Amino acid sequence: MVKYSDQILDRTFAALADPTRRALLARLGKRDSVSVSELAQPFSMSLPAIMKHLDVLSDAGLIARAKTGRIVACRLTAGPMEQAMDWLNRYQRFWSDNLDRLAAFVEEDKWPSNQALPAMPASSPDRASPSSAVSTRSPRKSTRRGPTRKR
Repeated sequence: MVKYSDQILDRTFAALADPTRRALLARLGKRDSVSVSELAQPFSMSLPAIMKHLDVLSDAGLIARAKTGRIVACRLTAGPMEQAMDWLNRYQRFWSDNLDRLAAFVEEDKWPSNQALPAMPASSPDRASPSSAVSTRSPRKSTRRGPTRKR
C-alpha cells in the first residue's frame, strides 16, 4: 500500500480549492516561467492579494519563485500534484471497477430479445389509466387553530 503524507495532501488540496489559485496554476502551466506582474495582469485584484495566493501555492510546493534583480518569476512544480493525482487515481480505479460491474449486471439479458414482456391483466390496479389528463393536487388547507389564551 502506498503511504501518502497527509500534511502534503492537505496543503495541496487546500491550495487547489481556490479558483484564483487554480487559474494562476493554469497560467503557469502554459509557460516555463512567468513574472508575478504578468501573472497578476488578468485578475481584478491587487498585487498584494495575488502575492498572498502565490504564498499559499508556494507553501504547498506547487510553485517555485526565483528573484532576478527586481523581477520575481514563478514556475510550476509538479511534485505535490503528482502525489495528489496518485491519491485520486486510487479512487478512480475503485469507481471504474464498481461501474464496470454495474454495467455488466445491467447488460445481462434476462429476457430474450425476441420475446415480449407479459401483458398486464386489464383488471390490474397497477395499470395506468388511458386518460391523458394531468391531475393536480388540491390546495392544502390550513391546520386547525391552536389554543388561545383567555384573560
